[in-house]
Amino acid sequence: MIKQVGLIGLGTMGPGIAARLARGGLSVRAYDTAPDAIDRAPGLVDLANGVMDQLAIAQPSGGAGEITFASSVAEAVEGADLIIENVPENADIKVETYRTIEPLIDRSTIIATDTSGIPITKLQAGMDNPARFAGMHWSNPPHIIPMIEVIAGAATAPEIVSTLRDLIRSLDLLPVVVKKDVPGFVENRVLYALLRETVDLVERGVIEPEDIDTCVSWGIGYKLAVVGPMALLDMAGMDIYRSVSSFLNSDLANRGDVAPMIEEKIAAGKLGIKSGEGIYSYPDGRGLELQRERAKKFVAVRRILEGRDG
Repeated sequence: MIKQVGLIGLGTMGPGIAARLARGGLSVRAYDTAPDAIDRAPGLVDLANGVMDQLAIAQPSGGAGEITFASSVAEAVEGADLIIENVPENADIKVETYRTIEPLIDRSTIIATDTSGIPITKLQAGMDNPARFAGMHWSNPPHIIPMIEVIAGAATAPEIVSTLRDLIRSLDLLPVVVKKDVPGFVENRVLYALLRETVDLVERGVIEPEDIDTCVSWGIGYKLAVVGPMALLDMAGMDIYRSVSSFLNSDLANRGDVAPMIEEKIAAGKLGIKSGEGIYSYPDGRGLELQRERAKKFVAVRRILEGRDG
């Protein structure tokens, strides 16, 4: 049984993951190589707890687990039943992290990566004990979105997938087992297909960014929040899908590189909310205010989808 978790990495996702695990009664010991990330983490955990209070996410009868912040990797992983790696999305950094961790833990300790899409087989290739390694991909914000992908690599033992799936269920979250270790897994493959098409449409001058956001949020996004894509096929009808896809599929964006519009933004230092400007501008702390507003909307939507009051 998993009771103690070592969390390595306190960037965008780490504090929310720690808060959600602790809310489920697990003890979490977290570490980051960046001191400022550790300094920020308690405040971000408090914010996540406030959102979970709004969602009425219950604690187990024994109460919430404790979150502590370690001063080293060794301290974070000591005695852990599960280690969740959440370091930057770079295969070399992740592999080096595993090399550091493996000599410090028991062979029975599970190591899970929160990679957004690097193949699990690639990451586990150089491990001393690859059978205990799997993907556990949370969706951002992790304390609000209940779906978590579980992915086995070529060397992952089947019982590791089962253990992670059962843990996720025990937290009243929704495990999705990805049956094949494909790059991007499932959530991000679908998301990036949509992003590729929307960027292409904006770049070609078909539509303005504000209008495509309205189109997706209040059109297909509104529908997909209630009816998933496979169920949507049934709702529309296979004959309608065949008719439209027969002429539309060949005209959809299929580029294999990154769109010039995105490369130009990066070259200009316009990375999005984190830099104050991206597709849109976020002056005078507007980015943080916007994130808070979106968190409230996420809460309201989730409550409705769960059949509770908005």
